[in-house]
Amino acid sequence: MIRNQATALLRHEHIVTTVPRAKELRPFVERLITIAKRGVKAADPKGKTLNARRLVMQDVQDREVVSKLFDSIAPRFEARPGGYTRILRLGYRRGDSAEIAQVELVGSEFNPRAEAETEAAQAETAPKSKGVGGRLKAAAERLRGSKKDAGDAPKAKATKPAKGTVRKATTPRKAGGS
Repeated sequence: MIRNQATALLRHEHIVTTVPRAKELRPFVERLITIAKRGVKAADPKGKTLNARRLVMQDVQDREVVSKLFDSIAPRFEARPGGYTRILRLGYRRGDSAEIAQVELVGSEFNPRAEAETEAAQAETAPKSKGVGGRLKAAAERLRGSKKDAGDAPKAKATKPAKGTVRKATTPRKAGGS
């Protein structure tokens, strides 16, 4: 289980799990990153990189994850002496009230609202119409649809009742009632 969680953490750079599992996972992953750092640091033709890869491959079976560890994660932490992971407590799980935590690599802070923030930033950069009239016109265009669609569709003419006529309000009748 620890190996699978370590593989998922290195692949996605954050996972959500229970606090006891996160506490067990932390030293395991940090040891793997330290081995990878030593292998990247001693990238000499003597084969220390190969030895480090083989040591990591004993615990992490996925070759893509190992190559990501050696190519991007280990060089990122090259100047850092330790503490490559962070445990953030998220609360309690709904079903069994187990305490939930997010384990993430330091420097790869996961933001679950990233998409919403980028959409909001794009909306802010869009040209804004000034004044109440401009906002009303923009709202009316949104309700009607785009101008291209309005030209293609035939316009329906609204009819008004003649003056003096009273329209009777009808109420729906219940089915099966008397």
